[in-house]
Amino acid sequence: MLILTDMVAGYGPVPVLHNIGMVVGSGEVVTVLGPNGAGKSTLIKGIAGVIRRRGGLSLDGQDISHLDSHHIVAAGLAVVPEGRLIFAPLTVEDNLRLGSIRLQNRRSSIMERFAGVFDLFPRLAERRYQLGGTLSGGEQQMLAIGRALMSAPRILLLDEPFIGLAPIVVEEIIQALEKLRENGLTLMLVEQKIEVALQFAQNAYVMVKGRVVLHDTTKNLLRRDDLEDLYFAV
Repeated sequence: MLILTDMVAGYGPVPVLHNIGMVVGSGEVVTVLGPNGAGKSTLIKGIAGVIRRRGGLSLDGQDISHLDSHHIVAAGLAVVPEGRLIFAPLTVEDNLRLGSIRLQNRRSSIMERFAGVFDLFPRLAERRYQLGGTLSGGEQQMLAIGRALMSAPRILLLDEPFIGLAPIVVEEIIQALEKLRENGLTLMLVEQKIEVALQFAQNAYVMVKGRVVLHDTTKNLLRRDDLEDLYFAV
C-alpha cells in the first residue's frame, strides 16, 4: 500500500529524517512510536508533501514522491494533523465539507461521506451546525478525523490523535478507529504513548533522532521486559 524508501526530510538545510524506510500493507494498522523530537511529525509532513523531502514514496504502486500535497490527497492519502487544526469560526458541517473537495462536488458522494462520518461519530451529527471552536477537545479530534475521512481516503495517517484527551475519549476514538480497520481502511498511527498505540496496531516502527531504530510486530513488543523503557533501550 504505502512504501517509503530512504526518505530524507527536514526544514531548510538541516535534515531531521535520515533514510527512513517503511512499509504499510493494505488493510494494516501500523504505529510509529518515538519520544519527543524523534521526527514523527516531520515524517507525516514528508509523506503528505507539505515539506521538502527526498527518497522514494509510493501508494498502491503509484510513485507519489513528486506530487504536491493536494495531489497526494487526490491519490487517496489523508492526514489527521497533530493539534487537530480545525477551522474554529466554521461549523462542524463546513469543516467536514472542506475535507470533501477532492470529490469535486459530486453531491451523492459527499452525502454518503457525511452519513459515514456521522454514523462513526454521532456527537458530530448532534453538533452539525455548532461552531468548531466551541467543541470540546475530544469533539474537535473527532471532527479532525471526520474531515480527513470526507476525502474518501484509502490510507489514513494520524499524528498524535490522543494528545490531551481524557481516557474515556481516547477509548471512544479507538473504537471508531477499530470500525475503520474492520471496514478495510489502512491506518498509520503516529504516537508517543506506547500503551495506547499497541492496542490495535499489528506492526510498529520505533524512531529515535530521525532514524528507524526498531521494526517489529506489536505482539513481540508487548512481550519485552523493557517495554516501559523502550525508548531508552533502543
